[in-house]
Amino acid sequence: QVQLVESGGGLVQAGGSLRLSCAPSGRTSSTYNMGWFRQAPGKEREFVATIGRSGLATHYADSVKGRFTISRDNAKETLYLQMNNLNPEDTAVYYCAADAGIWDSLRLRRSTEYDYWGQGTQVTVSS
Repeated sequence: QVQLVESGGGLVQAGGSLRLSCAPSGRTSSTYNMGWFRQAPGKEREFVATIGRSGLATHYADSVKGRFTISRDNAKETLYLQMNNLNPEDTAVYYCAADAGIWDSLRLRRSTEYDYWGQGTQVTVSS
């Protein structure tokens, strides 16, 4: 069992930056592929980015490519999402998730593929 806890959300002006973190308790997170998803009010949860166990393989949604960077520090058991040049459309609750399966960037775009989820952290971008 893995429990994930996100942090780092908040209110930021358009064009600003935030860095989200996700730390697990229980089994070590380095045994999982990890992902970030987000859900805005009235919308479905959408894929943001995913990263493989070693941190070498990554994959992004087109909407965040070039602005967001997913990374992990397995020594610290922490997942990160660096978000730059934020805009109001990025406003959402952001969730981290862990997957125990084989790395497959297309499979890991689907929220149903993940085994464990955090409770989410709110990101609000003002115009």
